Amino acid sequence: MRRHRQSMWSNSVLSIGMAVICGGAAMVLSVALLSALSFYIIGSIQFIGFFAMLSIVVGGFVAGYIYGKFRRRQGLIGGGICGALLFAAIIIAGIFIFGSPGDIRKLLLLSIAGIAGGVTGVNSKRPKGLTD
Repeated sequence: MRRHRQSMWSNSVLSIGMAVICGGAAMVLSVALLSALSFYIIGSIQFIGFFAMLSIVVGGFVAGYIYGKFRRRQGLIGGGICGALLFAAIIIAGIFIFGSPGDIRKLLLLSIAGIAGGVTGVNSKRPKGLTD
């Protein structure tokens, strides 16, 4: 008799961890691309605050979307948790790099973006090859 191997996405802790890692990677990539756009194309740093907030929103949305797409349930709660964990990672990195924690507005932005991504991911098409 064959044994049924469960997907990584059936475990909520692993799925949140993987979604937060992917969201963090998307945030770092977005920061790099928007910084290059600001420096090379625009030639000014007047939009750097907007670009920083935009990359935070992108990271939160991607984390929530990946969680919702592969978990297929509780996108609202899971997206909010992914956003909060990304905020915790930003706080920890801010303390180590700059010596002070970041702004609390980032928690609101990450939570709302994570919730929107989680709901969008749950309502999207089911991925092929998902075993659960």
